[in-house]
Amino acid sequence: MPATDIIPSMNLETLPRHRRATVDTIDWSQLATPEARRLRELGFDQGVAVEVLHRARLGGGPIACRIGRMTVALRRAVAATISVSVDPLPAE
Repeated sequence: MPATDIIPSMNLETLPRHRRATVDTIDWSQLATPEARRLRELGFDQGVAVEVLHRARLGGGPIACRIGRMTVALRRAVAATISVSVDPLPAE
């Protein structure tokens, strides 16, 4: 695998657009109770596949991401609490 295909673990806020990843951990202690409940209700948990679809043009805007068949918007501060491992790129 070329070195350009290797991306270390990162958080969902910094995951490149359209790269698939798997949730490693969520720092629940950094989230308010309603935010944590919402993530759980949406299905965010360890081992779940996720993909960033869009970022607001303004630096502090929300991030649209896909989890399963749903598209959800997350505040950047919430996305920063979700650690992910980037899935390998498919072979060409």
